[in-house]
Amino acid sequence: MAISNETILAVVKTIHNEFTHVIYREQLTVIVPSDRIVELCYALRNNEETSFDMLVDITAIDHAKKGFRFEVVYFLYSNKYKARVRIKVPIHEKELTCPSVVEVWESANWYERETFDMFGIKFSGHPNLRRFYMPEDFNDPESGEPLYPLRKDFPLGGIDGSLPLPPFPEKHGDLKE
Repeated sequence: MAISNETILAVVKTIHNEFTHVIYREQLTVIVPSDRIVELCYALRNNEETSFDMLVDITAIDHAKKGFRFEVVYFLYSNKYKARVRIKVPIHEKELTCPSVVEVWESANWYERETFDMFGIKFSGHPNLRRFYMPEDFNDPESGEPLYPLRKDFPLGGIDGSLPLPPFPEKHGDLKE
């Protein structure tokens, strides 16, 4: 038996009345402020009518605009009802902080670290927030500012001198046939 969007929205309303939602191709996305995300995740997980017991992923979107430039996106799944829901949390470019949901789902540990490493969004309350793929000192060689590769303002070709790269013989015509 599937969960209706109305059932999910009813649980969300118990946590926060002033939320927005979008239904696109029968997929529900709920947009809530960051100060409600932990409470909402607990409610969606613990409520018998929803039972979203699995955090599938956390990522972010960079809209490259002033104000609420980023969105942290949570993908939840209910094994009991075989249902999915997406939650988005707008993040202001000056704050870049979102509460951690590691206390709700332990798997959030890695997803939050990855999102921090790629976008620079910090998760307050995370037990060990540090870079995941990039070296801890992955900074712009000129300014010393930390670099985040999935931001829209990161150069597509990378930044010369930011990481040591292996030799590329194809660049110099040194390939042997």
